Amino acid sequence: MTESKRDAASKGTATQGGFHRRAFLKGSSAVAAATAVQAEVASAVQQTAQVAAGQKSIKVEVNGKQHSLEIETRETLLDVLRYRLDLTGAKPVSNDGSSGASTVLLNGKPVMASTVLGVTCDGKKVTTVEGLDDKVPAAFVAADAQQCGFCTPGFVVAVKAFLDKTPNASPEEIRQGLNGNICRCGTYSNVLQAVVSLVKGGGNG
Repeated sequence: MTESKRDAASKGTATQGGFHRRAFLKGSSAVAAATAVQAEVASAVQQTAQVAAGQKSIKVEVNGKQHSLEIETRETLLDVLRYRLDLTGAKPVSNDGSSGASTVLLNGKPVMASTVLGVTCDGKKVTTVEGLDDKVPAAFVAADAQQCGFCTPGFVVAVKAFLDKTPNASPEEIRQGLNGNICRCGTYSNVLQAVVSLVKGGGNG
């Protein structure tokens, strides 16, 4: 055996054809590790898909009426209201809730129905624009505070929640309190007039 071959053998490496045993073993370990990671990722994805496609029974009170529903875990509260209970007041304008058009009251607090999962509302109370009295809507009509109508239900619910908390609000407080709702038709001044009339005890102009 030549010296170069003895050196190669002592290092655990075969030089014939450029093949290196040590490199092969390292590569095999890397492939095995990568395969294991891929298997874990695939399992996690499958489990997530199963959860997303699952069903759950919930009980929720909407506008004073109890409902027992079987819903998918991926459904938003907005989906439940519009497609299962036929309450279409809250609008699907923005999935992230930035428009405010899907505003509803959840246990008395304003939330964006498009960003709340329906399963989290189990045992809770929801109030939509359909469940409010006529006082706030009448003020909007009197002040001509609606145009296309997509933003109006969200504004009406937001105004209800705001005035419950701040019944004697100033115009500046009203502007700040409703800055989470967007009107693309630009009827902000009319909305402000409607809310001011409510603060003053009008409600119908």
